[in-house]
Amino acid sequence: MKIKSILVSQPAPNESSPYLEMAKKEKIKIDFRPFIHVEGVDAKELRTQKIDLTHYTGIIFTSKNAVDNYFRLAEEMRFAVPDSMRYICQSEAIANYLQKHIVYRKRKISFGEKTFADLMPLFKKFPSEKYLLPAAETLSPDILKVLEASPIDWTKATMYRTVSSDLSDISIKDYDMLVFFSPQGIRSLGMNFKDFKQEDTKIAVFGNTTELAATEAGLRVDVMAPSKETPSMTMAIEKYIRTMNK
Repeated sequence: MKIKSILVSQPAPNESSPYLEMAKKEKIKIDFRPFIHVEGVDAKELRTQKIDLTHYTGIIFTSKNAVDNYFRLAEEMRFAVPDSMRYICQSEAIANYLQKHIVYRKRKISFGEKTFADLMPLFKKFPSEKYLLPAAETLSPDILKVLEASPIDWTKATMYRTVSSDLSDISIKDYDMLVFFSPQGIRSLGMNFKDFKQEDTKIAVFGNTTELAATEAGLRVDVMAPSKETPSMTMAIEKYIRTMNK
């Protein structure tokens, strides 16, 4: 079976995307549609978690969503974030994103290289703050492991949730391949298309947790990334297409 159409469960990329190059090169149709979206919790729900923003002297940010939702709730709760607040960000990109909400200069801002584990030296350097971790409803085991091994006093606050998008306008069987990047995306497929049977539809997944979610949902994984030979999803799909379309 030749691959002629692919649905990628993400927002449409900009013009220089490798997906668009692949579509041109392989003469295939690629559509983009986010299967999930983020919804912020309100101040009332945050209070039920017994979170008082005034109690914390440091914030740990793991994503731009966390940044936006923290400052949204601070405004909603009329909490003026003090200039003395310490910010520890998972990456430089997240640290730079803070400029959307605060004057960056003269603030206590530190950031890691890339992964959450890279923050451990910063936790050891600044152990005396009382930290708040704005997050989604579930924390990854890797983050929990690092926090539990760290010397800091921290509290998780659920400030946003990842929820399934409404995909009722999509005809899922029109696609030869579906591409997923998170367990939530797999769950959204199940919620939106309760009668979906995989049959000849190819499933491509990125990351071990997404692969596990697909397998647990009874799906057959045909394309897996990243790997040594194919570190990106587009490379993995292209390799598969060339094999299939021979």
